[in-house]
Amino acid sequence: MLWETVKLALSSIRRNVLRSVLTLLGIVIGVAAVIAMVTLGSGASDKVRENLSKLGSNMLIARPGQSTFGPGGATDSRAFEERDVVALKNNLSGVRGVAPTAQKQLKVVYGALNYDTSVTGTNSDWFTVQDWTIEDGRAFNEGEIRSGASVCLIGSTIVRELFGAQDPIGERLRLGNFSCEVIGRLGSKGQSAFGSDQDSIVVEPLRTYHRRIAGNTRINTISISANEASDVTRVQRDAEDILRERRRIAPGEDDDFTIRDMTQIAATMASTTTILTSLLGAVAAVSLLVGGIGIMNIMLVSVTERTREIGIRLAIGALERQVLTQFLVEAVVLALFGGMIGIVLGLAIAAGGASLMDVPFTADPNVIALAFAVSALIGVVFGFFPARRAARLDPIEALRRE
Repeated sequence: MLWETVKLALSSIRRNVLRSVLTLLGIVIGVAAVIAMVTLGSGASDKVRENLSKLGSNMLIARPGQSTFGPGGATDSRAFEERDVVALKNNLSGVRGVAPTAQKQLKVVYGALNYDTSVTGTNSDWFTVQDWTIEDGRAFNEGEIRSGASVCLIGSTIVRELFGAQDPIGERLRLGNFSCEVIGRLGSKGQSAFGSDQDSIVVEPLRTYHRRIAGNTRINTISISANEASDVTRVQRDAEDILRERRRIAPGEDDDFTIRDMTQIAATMASTTTILTSLLGAVAAVSLLVGGIGIMNIMLVSVTERTREIGIRLAIGALERQVLTQFLVEAVVLALFGGMIGIVLGLAIAAGGASLMDVPFTADPNVIALAFAVSALIGVVFGFFPARRAARLDPIEALRRE
């Protein structure tokens, strides 16, 4: 019985193909928009988490002042010193490493080529804390760190721009007024969460940087990596106590430094992306409502056009529920066709958008199933009133209608 009703619905749709297609458009656009927005939003959230994870695992970032986290977060508080780093390394437990960082934008020169990049002064813990891999060569040794030797490691962007296919190990780069020997090549990390190229970097011992590049002993940030995620809160609290003591901050006074948990930053940014995705999905879902109204409108027209047919069916013994089912199934079939086309279109748009935006394409089966179920529900909800109107027609009045 149900299959016969479905065949009648398909036959009715075929008789008015153009009208049916135009009716489907609202559902198609709505479902496609919802799937595309949610899929792209999920991909953006995954990209944020991936980029932040590249900065290091279980990591805390200490900066002078109360500035916001991110590039350009300058502060007028006094900078950290090497003795602060030593105090943290000697007194913190449960950490993988403590890495001071001082940075400056500089032009690096090799032969006739040059490239604007970021020069970083740090210690050997930096590679562990920041989760950097060394693809070729080696890291600094303790003697080079203590003496401020003219050695450096370079990122893959510097290798590509200045050396091409040539092996950079053992070559000398000019940084400002001095040159350094390349002793290592870093693995690639790609873009950071803030859009900068992490592979455009030259890393050298902190004392080398202070003496040859900066001309001072300022340390911009101190990165601390805990052994376990469960240790991060304790390590942060201990680090705050140590720095307060080192910087002679009296009890009750505000800190003149900031220690931020990268895990919390990642969670906040991912949460923000999720909220924006939900808002975009809700806006896109409005078109589903418009599509449902379109189905109701076309079904009411269909009932009006087929009044005589309905009267004949009722007159020869068709039950009201059979007529109700016929028109309800027709509305649901229309909505489901729209839902299926919308799903395919939405996934295609999301795949294209993910490629253009350079974010992962993460199609969620639950979202797809929900979109399909919602399209069927729209068919039921918006098709019920026209179907009930058809089922309640008076056969005699219907047969009189031309």
